[in-house]
Amino acid sequence: MQPWPYPLWLAHRGAGKLAPENTLAAFRLGASYGYRAFECDVKLSADGVPFLMHDTTLERTTPERGIAGERPWSELSRLDAGGWHSRAYAGEPPVSLDALATYLLRNGFRLDLEIKPTPGTERHTGQVVAAACRRLWAGQDLPPLLSSFKAEALAGARDVAPELPRALLVDAFWDGWYEAALELGCVALIPNYMTVDAALVDRARADGMRVLCYTVNDPPEAHRLLAAGVAGLITDAVDRFSPDATRVVD
Repeated sequence: MQPWPYPLWLAHRGAGKLAPENTLAAFRLGASYGYRAFECDVKLSADGVPFLMHDTTLERTTPERGIAGERPWSELSRLDAGGWHSRAYAGEPPVSLDALATYLLRNGFRLDLEIKPTPGTERHTGQVVAAACRRLWAGQDLPPLLSSFKAEALAGARDVAPELPRALLVDAFWDGWYEAALELGCVALIPNYMTVDAALVDRARADGMRVLCYTVNDPPEAHRLLAAGVAGLITDAVDRFSPDATRVVD
């Protein structure tokens, strides 16, 4: 197998829980701890603009309520996506994928981009996000890794930009999940860290895939997973784990 091109450590949603998730403030804070690779969530506005948000609804991370994907970007872009976290981040706006790409590319950072569709828009969201990534990272040596819990979203991404790398996210193993990853041409699996062991890593490597895992915040678990041979650890604990570490020092 070719060497895995992405860094071992990835900052979850920018800087995990230390800053408001999926905002540029979170990415900047993660970068201040030395992280060079990030994970974040992307969905579509009502008018088809890819933007960063984890939840289907607005209420956890903004003052508004309702389904985020039913609002146009002109409205979403004016929301306060930071005040829920702390007063220091009040007024931090949501970020579009275009703006995020500009920041990442200017700094040479890598990205695991989780496609998080509004229910019922899985394939379409995968298609639009993949087309945007093809445009934004054109000519770059390493595009984002497109990941999703939704196989249909990954199929949409494959339809539009088959050259972009894909990874299947899995919380709990379901019948046919591994075969689905193979059928989708995935280069990686990203299971919940509690389900990962050396046998899964070895099986995946035999089939040309790597194993990353989420969300690893505990040093003993990080030790175990590194010993198992995972290719990536997604963490909230950017202030506890060195992004340059190949082993964890307690």
